[in-house]
Amino acid sequence: MTTTHAPARPIGRAAVGALGALAVATGALESVVTPTLPLLQRELDMSPAEGALLSIVLLVTGALITPIAGTLGDRYGGKRVVVRLMAVVCAGGLVSALAPNLPVLLLGQVLQGAMVGALPLSFILVRAHLPAGESKVAIGVVSGLFVGGAMAGTLAAGPVAEGLSRHWMFALPTFAVTGATVLVHRLMPHDQTRRRPDGTGIDWPGLVLLSGTLVTLMLVLGLGADLVAQPLVLLGLVVLLAALGTGWVAVERRAASPMVDLRMLARPAVGKSCVLTFLICVGTSAATYLVPQLFAVPSDTYGFGASATAIGFFLLPGALAASLAGPVSGIGVRRLGSRAVVTAGVLLMAVGLLGLAAAHTEIWHLVLGKVLVALANGLCVTAMVTRTATSVDLGDTGIATGLVLVTRVIGFAVGVQVTGAILTAGTPSGSKIPAESAFVAGFVLAAAVTALSLLVVRTMSKGVKE
Repeated sequence: MTTTHAPARPIGRAAVGALGALAVATGALESVVTPTLPLLQRELDMSPAEGALLSIVLLVTGALITPIAGTLGDRYGGKRVVVRLMAVVCAGGLVSALAPNLPVLLLGQVLQGAMVGALPLSFILVRAHLPAGESKVAIGVVSGLFVGGAMAGTLAAGPVAEGLSRHWMFALPTFAVTGATVLVHRLMPHDQTRRRPDGTGIDWPGLVLLSGTLVTLMLVLGLGADLVAQPLVLLGLVVLLAALGTGWVAVERRAASPMVDLRMLARPAVGKSCVLTFLICVGTSAATYLVPQLFAVPSDTYGFGASATAIGFFLLPGALAASLAGPVSGIGVRRLGSRAVVTAGVLLMAVGLLGLAAAHTEIWHLVLGKVLVALANGLCVTAMVTRTATSVDLGDTGIATGLVLVTRVIGFAVGVQVTGAILTAGTPSGSKIPAESAFVAGFVLAAAVTALSLLVVRTMSKGVKE
């Protein structure tokens, strides 16, 4: 049975502007950790592995929230779910702002991860209230504003953290999110609610098991080096990881409406896209994590002693490259096919990572390497999402692309945790500065994993579809 509010009425520019303001604010809040991670590690006395965990926990939470948000949006309306998600995000921002230590900051980041589900719901609201042509423009505007907000957060986080404190770095964008949420609540009319015809609801068992699997995986990767001296504890975590992962696969295969439909992996286009996405994101995550760390290494050793403000400035070209990669990839896929775009992206990323391993003695070496990796990642991931979306039936688009999203998060999380563990293992006893060879090893390993993806690319068809 379907229940609805009053039929959706057209919205004006003010309502779209409210969604745009929300996109800017959430983009800024999401991006403040990356340029200031070295500063947070110093102030909270974190190891490289703990810093790696902090840098990915929001993304992991977002991957779990996103598929649930869509289902809740259908059931209760996109506006209601967006407002409630943003209430959770604001609570997370305040927890992060007031956090006295790492565990509390991790809790804040977990709550902030709810923001990842808000952007797709914003698109649903736009499509519900605007004609097809206008909705495409509005979706593009909201997406662009989110990227713009992320760039603003990258640039502003350092000056705010150094000029005021790390607490204000989280507080200011949280206040902006709160204000934008109030505007959305006041200006956006309610959209229709829809009950699924088969009566299926949220796959709570799958969500719980996937959450446990990802958390355990992060613990194994992040604490593995420290737990070598306690083999029974490490073995227990590995066994728990295997049990949770096996249980999740079993539940998802039997669920009437699984959160992640693993049967999609049997389709060559989807399965190959997931494998490629995982490998490519492992490579990308190495540069995302290692480059800011290398910028922050004291200048009297082999680094540059860059401040959080300078690191944000140095990362800006990479953010610009990432924002341009999506449109470029879309044009390339349409003209040359997905295989050509992915091949070019993989080669570009491998060159960038190997270049970072071989040459990192000048600031421009790191800036250029990060630009190449960011551009390559955007080319590849956009091509994979496009290829996946166009290779399945229209009704399966959300399920298939959701599987790619989860794979992307897992690849990014594994890459960051592994490189963080490498830096931790490469830090001499009594020192807080990793050996230069640890950075080189991280970049080389990431390049090798990226190059392996060429074996999968060779089996792809030349067009978008299989």
